[in-house]
Amino acid sequence: MTATVPFADALSVLRAAAEETRLRILVLLGEGELSVSDLTDILGQSQPRISRHLKLLVEAGLVVRHREGAWAFFRLREGVAGLVAPLIAALDAAEPPLSEDRARLQAVRAQRAEAAQTFFARLAPQWDRVRSLHVPEATVEAAVLDVLGHGPIGSLVDLGTGTGRMLGLLAPRAARATGLDANHTMLSVARANLERQGLTRIDLRQGDIHAPPFGRASFDLVLIHQVLHYLDDPARALREAARLVAPGGRLLVVDFAPHSLEFLRADEAHRRLGFAPEQVAGWLSESGLTDVRLRHLAPAGGAEHQLTVTLWLAHHPEAASGIPDRAVA
Repeated sequence: MTATVPFADALSVLRAAAEETRLRILVLLGEGELSVSDLTDILGQSQPRISRHLKLLVEAGLVVRHREGAWAFFRLREGVAGLVAPLIAALDAAEPPLSEDRARLQAVRAQRAEAAQTFFARLAPQWDRVRSLHVPEATVEAAVLDVLGHGPIGSLVDLGTGTGRMLGLLAPRAARATGLDANHTMLSVARANLERQGLTRIDLRQGDIHAPPFGRASFDLVLIHQVLHYLDDPARALREAARLVAPGGRLLVVDFAPHSLEFLRADEAHRRLGFAPEQVAGWLSESGLTDVRLRHLAPAGGAEHQLTVTLWLAHHPEAASGIPDRAVA
């Protein structure tokens, strides 16, 4: 059955879209989220003018705005733009001004990619040092795919997404994918990396893993990959992550087993030197999750002074219970 739209809502949507700049903005946001700065560069218009158009689109319910530090990013609202989606799809993107907008969009994305590579080049030696201490990333990623199985994921959130590597691995199988990180620079890197993979519809948010800005039972899969050892209160982070898991959903934690490499605390800002299997499993169970399964990825030959990676996969029971709710700002 075709969904109906109230007349007043339809009129508001069509009025908002029926202007050249706003229609061009909608087409651009159909390619992925963009900042005000991105849109001013692409459209060659002033920041106040672009902001005014965006305000009207947000008020009409066509566009969603979220803050990332001093920046504001915009994307099309899911499921609300049904009236204008066919129009956007029918437009000839090979003709000006849309063809020119798309060319400038590619230039903006190229600048992001260049900035991301500069950031990587500066930090690569530091990251390579830690990576050399455990099994290859490809082995960890293969284990993640194996424990999750081969079916569709549904909705996914990666808490502490960093460079977006895990989103790049899993988002193609998800109906909806979101990444959360506290650091604006890391989100910029993630955005560039995902765009390079053609993944432009992922929702990247700035926020605190101890207070994620999402409603209860919002995701079918919640992922925390190599984040807990940086946190002062990992148990609280897991409680908040468990709150996000939908009935029948899963929470996957990837981190280090206990070790004695103190230099990681001093040089790499690790707050915890790994976690015992029963410690994380206990936190997950206390948060209302069940059927906690573990997998250990030890270094070749059990070499000393190296790290074992552990995966914990927990499940939310079908009936929602046992996970305290928290008001979302």
